[in-house]
Amino acid sequence: MKILVVGDVLLDTDLSGDAGRLSPDAPVPVVDVDAVRRRAGGAGLVARMLQLDGHETGLVTVLGSDDAAGLLRAELDGIALTYGPSGAPTPVKTRVRAAGQAVVRFDEGCARPPVPACTTEMLTALESADAIVVADYGRGLTANPELRAALAHQLGRIPVIWDPHPAGADPIPGATAVTPNLLEALLFTGVEGSGAQAAAAAAEVLLDRWRSGAVVVTMGGQGALVAVRGALPQVVPAPRVSVMDPCGAGDRFASSLAVHLTAGLAVDAAAQAAAQAAATFLAAGGVSTLLTPQPEQPRELNAPGHDALNVARRTREAGGTVVATGGCFDLLHAGHARTLAAARRLGDCLIVCLNSDSSVRGLKGESRPIMGEEDRAELLAALECVDAVLVFDESTPEDAIARLRPDIWVKGGDYAAKDLPEAKLVSSWGGRTVTVPYIPARSTTKLAAALARVG
Repeated sequence: MKILVVGDVLLDTDLSGDAGRLSPDAPVPVVDVDAVRRRAGGAGLVARMLQLDGHETGLVTVLGSDDAAGLLRAELDGIALTYGPSGAPTPVKTRVRAAGQAVVRFDEGCARPPVPACTTEMLTALESADAIVVADYGRGLTANPELRAALAHQLGRIPVIWDPHPAGADPIPGATAVTPNLLEALLFTGVEGSGAQAAAAAAEVLLDRWRSGAVVVTMGGQGALVAVRGALPQVVPAPRVSVMDPCGAGDRFASSLAVHLTAGLAVDAAAQAAAQAAATFLAAGGVSTLLTPQPEQPRELNAPGHDALNVARRTREAGGTVVATGGCFDLLHAGHARTLAAARRLGDCLIVCLNSDSSVRGLKGESRPIMGEEDRAELLAALECVDAVLVFDESTPEDAIARLRPDIWVKGGDYAAKDLPEAKLVSSWGGRTVTVPYIPARSTTKLAAALARVG
């Protein structure tokens, strides 16, 4: 599968360090920069995401002739690049981060340029694609009439997904799917309001205006709204994640939508998969994961949005307290809910270490678990008090705890210290093991027996 990305590129630069003091000449923090990292942004970010996912990826764009363009070409290494001259400075966006938190952003070369020309090579590149993602960042490329005609020629042959920009050109009529975010959809239409109701009203207008096969309005933590002509709009939920920097989520959504539409999924199913991919991307650290190689991760829940290690890391970087607990949670009951809620009140995030199916069988016999690990984890993650879920295969959670290194490890009050070998492990890095009140007459075994009696 070859996916071609068409659109505007820019250079993203991150300056990061610690800020432990104020400037003597102004009441502003002094950031001691210890790392400078660069990446391709805009359409370049979409292409990099697809390339890292293992897809054959090409990028059609325009580039300047300045020093920043040279840095940008280096960041696009490994991606089949077809480009012409932009006739404008390379846009550079520089973010200053202190302890992981953005402090300020500087934009250079971001004035709106004239519509660039397209080379024959740029137009010819479209013919070999299995899908096209148009990533418009308002720099004029998508307004080029030759490019628009070449894109229109591909309609019906392959999926064409268009991620629009308020300063960009309208999508070509007949695009397979257009993916504005909610703010953009409201700006495009003048619709007022918020949430799914406003998204549905705006999508109805945009379907008529753009004459696309579908309009998919992304709504952040509320998921996405899929509008197709002649059908009721469908809201696709997004997994709940803790997000410090949402940068790149829309790009991840559009690229994933293209992949799944090309694989033959209907637009609603493709949007569901794309929402999950965007949540996973953010939970794993977002664009920061594209800057440096990531260490090998332990096996985690095979559903998006539950990246426990990154939740723990971000909580620590913000100066918070990491709380963790564990168990099988085979049939979730009121006792579990009360214990988890009490645990969450002890700190700034709660991570549940969940016994895998094989671990539960080893502890409780071949008839257990009653519910599979994915269902158990999804139910846990749906609780407002749970921030992440980590699945482990061992009979006891020591390995998972060692990776998480929680400040507080919580168990129900029916346990004694001698029954918790992990207590010594937690204390080795200064953490504490505590219990919360046990809720009598609440147990999975009793609940399972009651269910068996009623068939």
